[in-house]
Amino acid sequence: MPDSSARAAAVAPRSLREPRVLIPLGLLALYVIWGSTYLAIRYALVSYPPFLLAGVRFLGAGCALYGFLRWRGMAAPTRLQWRNAAFSGVLLLGFGNGLVCFAEQRVSSGVAAVAVASMPLFAAVFAGLYGLWPNRRESVGLLIGFAGVIVLNLGSSLSGSRIGALALLTAAMCWAFGSAWSRRQDMPPGPMNTAAQMLCASIALLAVGYASGEHLPAHPTARATLAVVYLAVFGSIIAFSAYLYVLKHARPALATSYAYVNPPVAVLFGVLLAGEHVGAYELAGMAIILCGVAAITLARQQRT
Repeated sequence: MPDSSARAAAVAPRSLREPRVLIPLGLLALYVIWGSTYLAIRYALVSYPPFLLAGVRFLGAGCALYGFLRWRGMAAPTRLQWRNAAFSGVLLLGFGNGLVCFAEQRVSSGVAAVAVASMPLFAAVFAGLYGLWPNRRESVGLLIGFAGVIVLNLGSSLSGSRIGALALLTAAMCWAFGSAWSRRQDMPPGPMNTAAQMLCASIALLAVGYASGEHLPAHPTARATLAVVYLAVFGSIIAFSAYLYVLKHARPALATSYAYVNPPVAVLFGVLLAGEHVGAYELAGMAIILCGVAAITLARQQRT
């Protein structure tokens, strides 16, 4: 008995430390990588139609990750897990990402990132339906972040169509509901969850793309193809795996805080790579957004 207690005491601190290390690393991946994907989508759309772009991206990433995990001996998802992964994947990746690709044909990457930043508010509402309402300090952080998004949008000289705005709003709502729903379901374990959701979403996206008359380009540009590869490897495998981990081990307000950081990151990438101009409103909006994220993070630590 003393030996087993000593082993348990030695293992417990390590298990407690793991999320404390992996959650910040996961958030960093979400903040930086997903912030850059808006510009990558813009580059890819030069040659690839939106739904086939998303479908090819997730099909390639899902097949590669699923094959690797099965090769390493990880069990395949059960029938129930496949069903749950299909429902969650269609919401998160089919509607959530597919509609963003669709909208970026009509609005800029920066505007798309700003619109999607409304997602944590929907996530807070949907999580509340399951009894997990944000506490007062988390609510303050959400409101601060949303105020920063408004300020950021006031300084934007870019405008979008109504159908683009509607697509982005629907994408944010579907992503938020899928995140809240999947937390309480029997999902595939670890990275197999990522692979299963990407495979299921890719089938739906490819079906929608071909049904709407889209075709893969015969001669895509090199930059567009490299953008698709970047989206598949970094945006899908690495960042989406990080999101599912953070979503499982952290409160929804923190897991979805990336949506507030992605707009300033998208703007910065636009400045560095596309020569876009950043004015006073953009700088003020970024500062306010980061304050909102800090408030959410501190609220989570205090609640824990």
